[in-house]
Amino acid sequence: MKEHLLENPVFRMAADQFDRTADFLNLSKDIRKRCKWPMRLLTVSIPIKLDNGETEVFYGYRVQHQLSRGPVKGGLRFHPNVELGEVAALAMWMNWKCALMELPFGGGKGGVACDPRDMSAAELEKLTRRYTSEMLPFIGPETDVMAPDMGTNEQTMSWMLDVYSTHAGHMVPGIVTGKPVKLMGSEGRTAATGHGVAFLAARALTKCKIKHETATAVIQGFGNVGYYAALTLEGFGVRITGISDVTGAIFSAEGINVRKLAEHVEQTGGVKGYANAEPIDPAELLVQKCDVLIPAALERVITEKNAAQLKCRVLAEAANGPTTTKADKIIEERGDIFLIPDILCNAGGVTCSYFEWVQNLQRFQWGEQEVLSKLDTKMAKAFDRVISYASYNKLPHRVAALALGIKEVADVKEQRGLFP
Repeated sequence: MKEHLLENPVFRMAADQFDRTADFLNLSKDIRKRCKWPMRLLTVSIPIKLDNGETEVFYGYRVQHQLSRGPVKGGLRFHPNVELGEVAALAMWMNWKCALMELPFGGGKGGVACDPRDMSAAELEKLTRRYTSEMLPFIGPETDVMAPDMGTNEQTMSWMLDVYSTHAGHMVPGIVTGKPVKLMGSEGRTAATGHGVAFLAARALTKCKIKHETATAVIQGFGNVGYYAALTLEGFGVRITGISDVTGAIFSAEGINVRKLAEHVEQTGGVKGYANAEPIDPAELLVQKCDVLIPAALERVITEKNAAQLKCRVLAEAANGPTTTKADKIIEERGDIFLIPDILCNAGGVTCSYFEWVQNLQRFQWGEQEVLSKLDTKMAKAFDRVISYASYNKLPHRVAALALGIKEVADVKEQRGLFP
């Protein structure tokens, strides 16, 4: 029954990663089952009245993987292809990510199957508010704390905050993170995920003895994460030679000015047509020669079809699950790519969400420099732990990162025991 409910290629990939790591850790059968399967799978229908007067019913999901170490934490995405199995996989990865980063959270994820690009602001507000109201019995600052993800933003979080606080009868800032600073959001949260990706990519370049000033980077995805990763890497002196988004891909060996490209995207809606770079096939962009390749879009884009053709030295997984299991095997056999696995590479977002949650509980806000300084410290510590663990145990970086996270969750479950 569990397998049927979660039948999805992304969940199968996450489950395969777990099984491989559990074998290395030699987890007992009962602990494996308790760690692997989600605690709650929530599905709701969301009827709203569209601007044209018609009523449409959307489907929304929320998966709470584990609450053994604290409230679940994870984003809410609006995307046409959202499915329960995909959401469950993302919740599982978030669980290991929070444990790896030593954050007192379990993993959660939510989504609504819709295309936000085809919806007005009024329709998106109705959708968000109704989704939040359907989730009220299952969320709270000590139960489930949501954040922005693909297709959602700080405005989405503001609407969620308003619904929850209205029902509570008082302001509850800790119900969501990634909200506006004026609503007790955190300085630095918007840039956090991309900043963390770039910070670790720069450390990886140093490990590989590649100077930042001579390095190049290709980035798939120019949303929030891709933009801030590009901007931060540019600040380190790395030349950004290729960028893509849903509209197309561009390449320039001389380098792309990130801020100027952002202005173009603001005016036109995408990177396509940018005058100071040449168009390139998005699939070809992934296999261009570069020092850092950053997939910062959807899952399963590095596959057995292109893994052997990658020409990067560092693969920094800004997206969740961008590399398939078969591609992982090819990359491991190659042995010439320094992988920064997703649960480590993109952990800057949830880490800053933790900082925001703590600030909300204290009713005290930190400055941006303090936030980013604390973030760099946490990211550097986790990076060094993963690399050291991988080296000591002769493991691929992904298995090392997963092992550290899964072992933390397994130990807590063992210590707490099984109720009743």
